[in-house]
Amino acid sequence: MGKILMNQMVFFAYHGVMPEENRLGQKFIIDAELEVDLESSGRTDDVNDTVSYADVFYTIEKIVTKEQFKLIEKLAYEIAVQILNNYMKIEAVTVRVLKPEAPVAGNFRNFGVEICKRR
Repeated sequence: MGKILMNQMVFFAYHGVMPEENRLGQKFIIDAELEVDLESSGRTDDVNDTVSYADVFYTIEKIVTKEQFKLIEKLAYEIAVQILNNYMKIEAVTVRVLKPEAPVAGNFRNFGVEICKRR
């Protein structure tokens, strides 16, 4: 097994509990770790023996930008479920959703959640 790492994907979307989050939107940063058997693709150098991270990127982008959720927990869950449902070669996925512009008074880099799902 190995991992395909997809880090710091940035999307603008409208998730949140507060009405202004749904109206004004904000930046979301998504990380994904895809557990995949990389042995075959390592030997063959053929993308058909692995998972196209470009395809997974577009799946994530669609969920983040076309759906709307109150909680980032729900966003992370939906990303993880759809990745496992759409890419059979992925055995497990870890999704991290970071919210650097959360409407919280104070000094912080971001708030976030992480979810791990296994087939």
